[in-house]
Amino acid sequence: MHTRNETYNGTAISIATRHVISAPPTMRIFGAIETLTEWGVRRLPIIDPGTHRLKGILTARDVVDFLGGGEKFNLINVKHDGNFLAAINESVSRIMKHEVRTLSPGSSLQDVIRIIVETRIGGIPIVDEEEVLTGIVTERDVLKILCRTHSNLRVRDVMTCSLLVQEPDCPLSMVTKVMTSHQFRRLPIVKNDVLFGIITATDIVRYIGSGKVFEKLVTGHVADVMGLPVRDLISGNLYTSDPDQSITDAARQMLEKGVGALPVIDGSRLVGLVTEFDLVRALSSEHPNGR
Repeated sequence: MHTRNETYNGTAISIATRHVISAPPTMRIFGAIETLTEWGVRRLPIIDPGTHRLKGILTARDVVDFLGGGEKFNLINVKHDGNFLAAINESVSRIMKHEVRTLSPGSSLQDVIRIIVETRIGGIPIVDEEEVLTGIVTERDVLKILCRTHSNLRVRDVMTCSLLVQEPDCPLSMVTKVMTSHQFRRLPIVKNDVLFGIITATDIVRYIGSGKVFEKLVTGHVADVMGLPVRDLISGNLYTSDPDQSITDAARQMLEKGVGALPVIDGSRLVGLVTEFDLVRALSSEHPNGR
């Protein structure tokens, strides 16, 4: 067992991913989505291919926005009059975030935690004085450190109880709108009070990046893509928590299963959702130097 002081020693770069998957601003949107899918990552730093300086970042939520959730959808709906194939051949610079919160290699773990908790940003690029990308640190990286110490808090103490849910036959277009308007990365899918699964922004990215989307294209219009029932996009096993599970155990379960959230089940009823963000915020708040 690590002591809490040991837990918070070190710098951002010491827990970061150093070999960062990235893309140039000229890459097509579809190519960027393919890259996210191929490498199984939620965010893709966009860098100048010559200097390696950071120019922006594309996240799974940006892709959801582009597909019908928010302002980025105008690229499909307005500029290309709904033509999905034309829009995904635009450069990724059209939908990436240009203003990116960054850290320096010498930033402390406390700096990382503070930014995550205050801004709800799930991944922060690390750049040097020349703005050259040197790494990326995520909620998951922080959680690996924080779960080394035991907490007496239970999942019921930190979970979100008031949940927006959708039904399995809900079209993808509705899911992208709800996710974007509420800034959610995932939505529980419920039928007759029974949890059917969780739809995540990553599931939606995978639908596009795997090429399965092209099986649905008849006219080439975005409606061909977005009418799919959400049940067809839910992937993988469903891992759950219960209200009395310790948040330390919940964090370790998330890390072991490679998931970003756990639905909380009491009996057979969905009573809440606990996320990586919830656990980072709770575990860090228990330590005087964590924030």
